[in-house]
Amino acid sequence: MKNGLNANSVGLVFGGVLAFWHLVWSLMVAFGVANMYLTWILNLHRINITISVLPFSLPIAITLILVTGVIGYIVGYIFALIWNAVSKK
Repeated sequence: MKNGLNANSVGLVFGGVLAFWHLVWSLMVAFGVANMYLTWILNLHRINITISVLPFSLPIAITLILVTGVIGYIVGYIFALIWNAVSKK
């Protein structure tokens, strides 16, 4: 679209950001720092709950990254379509 958002590009950006974020999370779980990070974040918000991070699983990590990437793409694509629809002059 002229002067509009390219829905495919926006979808790829949203999907890429979500997939990357979950890749970082998966690496934190794999290296054993996820629980410490969650405890720190919850303390910053003055929340005290007991949490437990499950052991790392490569198939689950890959599934998490792929699913969030696809969902991010869909959300970005729809966002661009709505943006283009409401911003027409």
